[in-house]
Amino acid sequence: MPTSPPEPQPKPNGDYQTLVRDNYRRLSQALPGFIPRREQNYLVAEIGKVLLGRYDRARRILVAEAGTGIGKSLAYLQAGIPWARMHQKKLVISTATLALQEQLVDKDLPLFLPHCQPAFRFVLAKGRARYCCARRLEALARGEAQIGLFDTVQALSPNQQQQLAELWQAFMAGRWPGDRDSWPQPIAPALWQQLQAERHSCQPALGHQLCPFHLARAELEQADVIVVNHALLLADLSMGGGIVLPEPEQCLYILDEAHHIAPVAREQGSARLALRQSRRQLEQFSKWQGGLNKLLGPEGQSALGRLQQSLGQLIPALNGVYRQLFTALQRRELEPDAQGCLRFSPGDLPAGLDELLSVLKEDAQGFCRALGPLHSQLSEQLKLKPSQAATTEAALATLSQQQLHGEQLRDGAELLLRTTGPKQTPPARWLELAQHNKQEKQDKQELLLCATPLAVGHLLEQWCWSRAAAVVMVSATLTALNDFGYFRRAVGLRADDGSHYLRLNSPFDYQSARLIIPPLTCEPTDPDFDQMLVEQIPLWLKEQGASLVLFSSYRQMNQAAEALRAKGLSLLVQGEASRQALLQLHKMKCDGKQPSVLFGTGSFAEGLDLPGHYLTNLIITKLPFAVPTSPVEEAMAEWISLCGGNPFMQLAMPEASRKLIQACGRLLRTETDSGRIVLLDKRLLSRRYGPALLDALPPFTRELG
Repeated sequence: MPTSPPEPQPKPNGDYQTLVRDNYRRLSQALPGFIPRREQNYLVAEIGKVLLGRYDRARRILVAEAGTGIGKSLAYLQAGIPWARMHQKKLVISTATLALQEQLVDKDLPLFLPHCQPAFRFVLAKGRARYCCARRLEALARGEAQIGLFDTVQALSPNQQQQLAELWQAFMAGRWPGDRDSWPQPIAPALWQQLQAERHSCQPALGHQLCPFHLARAELEQADVIVVNHALLLADLSMGGGIVLPEPEQCLYILDEAHHIAPVAREQGSARLALRQSRRQLEQFSKWQGGLNKLLGPEGQSALGRLQQSLGQLIPALNGVYRQLFTALQRRELEPDAQGCLRFSPGDLPAGLDELLSVLKEDAQGFCRALGPLHSQLSEQLKLKPSQAATTEAALATLSQQQLHGEQLRDGAELLLRTTGPKQTPPARWLELAQHNKQEKQDKQELLLCATPLAVGHLLEQWCWSRAAAVVMVSATLTALNDFGYFRRAVGLRADDGSHYLRLNSPFDYQSARLIIPPLTCEPTDPDFDQMLVEQIPLWLKEQGASLVLFSSYRQMNQAAEALRAKGLSLLVQGEASRQALLQLHKMKCDGKQPSVLFGTGSFAEGLDLPGHYLTNLIITKLPFAVPTSPVEEAMAEWISLCGGNPFMQLAMPEASRKLIQACGRLLRTETDSGRIVLLDKRLLSRRYGPALLDALPPFTRELG
């Protein structure tokens, strides 16, 4: 629910700087033991200057790296909310992680709310799939569920039926607003799949008076501050903006954890065409669509004829692409790797595939056009014949689902065919075999055609940077090798485009923490490295209370865990229990004065918050260089080489630097924390690039072997 009562909209004739100072004064006086933070106040001031157009009136964009402990969330709330309210804009705060969203909604915004003028209301925006469909919930509760006319519905277990009854009763009594996250117990995935709201089955003609999703969207209209995740924000922006969230021109965007923006944007622009599955779905739909005769009557025959004709073109087109690829695989003209993946080089598709994809694109577009009139006629029937509502709804849901399917085929083919200019980065394109077996029969083997844009900066410029009222991007790790260049290129900014850059160091006493690189016998590329880890790790765990050991891969972590457990060590290993359960057990052991050792991979190197006595000993087994084995990483490295660049220096090094800083950031989480970091990778001392990686780290006290 949005917080605080509505009030008249303020006009931009007040003194913004006075408002910010007065809010700060009220906040500082109300908080017991409040300690001013110089870096936080400076960040507030710099955000304010960008918003007021002091650096560039036409392009109000700030990129700010703010180290851990600065209090960046409270800083951007202090600077952003008064400006947005005065200029009648929405403040949209986007994050990459659920933990930060919860911190903002449950802690930071309620903390600032009573001390802020103008007053504001805030709300958490979630994707449609986090809400139930009220009509589906009712139908399921009454035993009348119809998700679609040929969907397979899994039978509910007795426990799921009991949970369904509880959900329905709570929803009707107003005790549950219909979103998955607010229910006190986990909702079984099999049950939620049948309950969740979906775009293709949502029918505006039925009204949204009780729809949890649309009620939540109505709250967005009244809110001044909207908290959202990067995926939902970029999905909305990719569709032009204003679909779920306000239009970019009406928004001040705060993009926290901004180092995730480019990867999420890349994901939004990706395509995966499962050729065999798509063909089967269309064949099934072709058999079913004759059932529309009874619903539409004589007036629908013309539109049905056009639909049947379009299916008669699209299914053979899809089958043609499948046969071309399958035959090339059988003849070994195409050779996938051990994982069943084959990447196409930039500009090259297998012979004849581009013509077949062009036909597929046109036929998929024709299929989408043919569905439109049928959808309109069924929507009209829904109003005129309410007695047939259940059947008509199911038919509409099926048509809408096929519309989405057709759009995915069309857009996927377009991305695979996309040509680029001499200075433009081509997409990564590859073929995947879902079951990598060259002897698999044609009607069993699934083939997936995949494409991902490598460069998304131009998309972000088009979607957001050029349209937004203002943008503030913040993170603890935006620089790589002490420079913003890597991040700037990834998100499509230029050094001379008017964007402002700011780097603020953490207030923590890094000198109190030790960075140790012990004398080591081998490097990670040596065959004896895994055995060396088994020997070294126990030495650095000895007499330590709270330890975190970070590995570069699950294989290496599990292998080390097995060997060390054989030596009698007690370990908490990622993947053997949920993250939450592991951390709870770790904290219980630490609180009980027992030694505790956490083993984790890269996901534990970011967002893990273990302050004080919960972490005093951090061991990093290997520099976080990405191995270019994924098609996207391979394609990016190849393109850099083709352009005369050095993939290692332009791609691998900056990314490793950023990840290493993040990993080291797990140790000090408060101003009173201390401890040590042990790096078991001698390349920091033996390779030419080592000093650059070391110098990009915070100023720990170094002990170099």
